Amino acid sequence: MTQYQSRDDVPLNEKWNLQDIYSSIDEWNEDYRAAEKLNTELKTFDGNIKNGEELYDYLYRSEELTSRFHKLSVYAMLQIDEDTRVSSSQVLQNRVTQLGVKITAARSFFHPFLLSLQEETLEGYIKEVKELEYFERDLLESYRYRDHVLSKEQEEVISQFGEALSSPGKTFGLLNNADIKFGKVTNEDGSKIELTRGMYSKLLEDKDRTKRKEAFKSYFLPYVQLKNTIASTLTSAVKNNATTSKLRNYSSSLEKALFPDLVPKAVYENLIQTARDHLHPLHQYMTIRKNALGLEKLRQYDLRVPLLSEARQTISFDDAYMLMLKGLAPLGEEYVSRLKEIKDKRYIDIRETPGKRSGAYNCGLYGIHPFVLLNHQDDLNSLFTLVHEMGHCMHSLYSSENQPRISAGYSIFVAEVASTVNEVLLIHYLLKHTDQESIRKQLLNQYIDQFRGIFFTQVMFAEFEKWMHEMIEGGESLTAESLCQKYKNLYQAYNGTELTLDEEVQYAWAQIPHFYRPFYVYKYATGYISAIYIADRLLQDDQEMLTNYLEFLKSGSSDYPLALLKKAGVDLEKPEPFEKALGTFAEIVDEFEEAVLN
Repeated sequence: MTQYQSRDDVPLNEKWNLQDIYSSIDEWNEDYRAAEKLNTELKTFDGNIKNGEELYDYLYRSEELTSRFHKLSVYAMLQIDEDTRVSSSQVLQNRVTQLGVKITAARSFFHPFLLSLQEETLEGYIKEVKELEYFERDLLESYRYRDHVLSKEQEEVISQFGEALSSPGKTFGLLNNADIKFGKVTNEDGSKIELTRGMYSKLLEDKDRTKRKEAFKSYFLPYVQLKNTIASTLTSAVKNNATTSKLRNYSSSLEKALFPDLVPKAVYENLIQTARDHLHPLHQYMTIRKNALGLEKLRQYDLRVPLLSEARQTISFDDAYMLMLKGLAPLGEEYVSRLKEIKDKRYIDIRETPGKRSGAYNCGLYGIHPFVLLNHQDDLNSLFTLVHEMGHCMHSLYSSENQPRISAGYSIFVAEVASTVNEVLLIHYLLKHTDQESIRKQLLNQYIDQFRGIFFTQVMFAEFEKWMHEMIEGGESLTAESLCQKYKNLYQAYNGTELTLDEEVQYAWAQIPHFYRPFYVYKYATGYISAIYIADRLLQDDQEMLTNYLEFLKSGSSDYPLALLKKAGVDLEKPEPFEKALGTFAEIVDEFEEAVLN
């Protein structure tokens, strides 16, 4: 793998082209000034919308401002992520943040105003001004929130508390990312060095169990020490959410979270119950892992070490891209052809360089194209990361090309479907075409670990979140002790008695940032179930599913998430997708057990 000392050393065709957004910083500044002007104009509409034409004028300008602001924001974010050390990029980001606050303030009057109108009055405006039909769905959707939007004065008061209400999450973020110092671990020369997050991930895969245990204990040390502080921070976040939900007349925090996507509470509760009813294969896997490692007791720090002697593969980016195209053949010639074209269009920033943001993501930008960040390492994991992010990329591309600006973005609820469909198709392709038994076992193990992490772990988190909010809403208190006890019980129930729990496991709740974004994690699980169901049908050459799935990718947010998935052939209000996906998981575990035993 080529190691680049600076971004300047990376070939041009391996870097995204931000000039597709703005040709120069002067052009960015010009757009920023235009956005400021638009925002100033929006303020003048407060108290001055008295007919359909004035309503359209406001909505047109507001959407134009949203579009410009998103473009400004994306450019600033991508600039920073190229090299987080560059101060000029940080200045752009700060300016965008300041503008965002001003925009929120300028628009704060509109929602209460809209809901003050009689519905027949609004419908009259729409009949009078034909151009308002473009906004009709969103305008009428607002009436669904009528019982949950307060008066203009009350909304202004709540908006003033916005920063305070988000304080627990910000505090935890600073604590977790900047202030926490982990314990020390033994270096190769026998000296003690401070553990880092990057080191921790690698050490948990080390074949030396002593090193894994030492890293595990060291990593949890600050969370154990700060358990009461973090418990207080998390409790504040839950209380804030519960209080806001009550103020807005929701029956519960869960109802408030599910309301925007029109997801019935039964979907959330059935997800938990279905996972609970299908834990046996996961417990079976723990037994396989324990026996394969030859352990008397399986511990949490034994869950990531490879069970097999790794079949390391060097996969260049070009080879990874070619494998992806072959693996995604079930998505049809059109999809694969579009994907092939992307490679040479500089949508992707491929290489790891000093200062570049870690990880990977896709960022769609309407009217231009998606941008994909990678840190490709020429290995199997990087191949799967590529395939995952290009699923997002194609979803963004199809939606932007087939939807108007107002409905081109897609909900978080469906966001992980396209990426996971791609991953599942790739796993099946590699399993079918590998002639190395060691690689086949590795792929089966990867599939199992992925299912465990994206489905079972996220459902366990969802159950923990539900319990926390119900405790607060029922007038009970949350303490470090109660949080630890509940988390420990859940962790044991989901992972089974073959896993012997160290004391530190009960403190894992203290390191989960998702809990500061209420009722978000369950969407990973529902998206994963949907993706497996779709991929299974595609692998059976189901042409109706292919047609429906491509239409789903083109749908953006033109309907509610569950309705869009139904059009793609997945009904999450019925047990079939869950039963099918969990049946697949059980089959993979059985196949893996047989492969390991032989």
